[in-house]
Amino acid sequence: MSPWTDSASAHGSIVDPASRSYGCWERWGSDHLNPAMEQEDPMCWQAFRANPNTMWNWMSLFRENLAGNWQSAIPNGKLCSAGDAQGGLATSLDNPGPWTTTNVGSNFSVELYDTARHGADFFEVYVTKQGFDPTTEALGWDDLELVEETGSYAPAERISFDVSAPGRSGHHIVYTIWQASHLDQTYFICSDVNFT
Repeated sequence: MSPWTDSASAHGSIVDPASRSYGCWERWGSDHLNPAMEQEDPMCWQAFRANPNTMWNWMSLFRENLAGNWQSAIPNGKLCSAGDAQGGLATSLDNPGPWTTTNVGSNFSVELYDTARHGADFFEVYVTKQGFDPTTEALGWDDLELVEETGSYAPAERISFDVSAPGRSGHHIVYTIWQASHLDQTYFICSDVNFT
């Protein structure tokens, strides 16, 4: 299976550190019925059981016409599904648990893959505060600290930029807000990381 499927070709997502839906698709998309997933990757297992379309359409966690009013549109506990952006089908992404992490240091890069080449008005990158536990707590706005706000980027298939989030260790969530340039379309993306 090619990592860039036509079913999700109209949009984009963070692929490094891997978003929850992209990571599940990357690891299990060609083998999503494998019972070993339940033990090896239980959060992806529950997500695939809830709705495989969440992973097939890993580029589709966006909302339109929010005019920057994100916190009023996306309630606490629903940040990773972008407030049920896929009509309630992606709510499995909000579930706390042992999501597979990407190892990062205090300084790391965030990479967007965007087949539609929307460009960006800006990115905002948040990281959970030290003491937040993604394995037991659903993500809320108050759990996040803004660590990077970028300027605009011209349309490109891949956009990468550096962020710094010192003073953390262990499992955290990187929460990326990508304001696409082609219209008021905003993406909300959870990536699980392990600060080493």
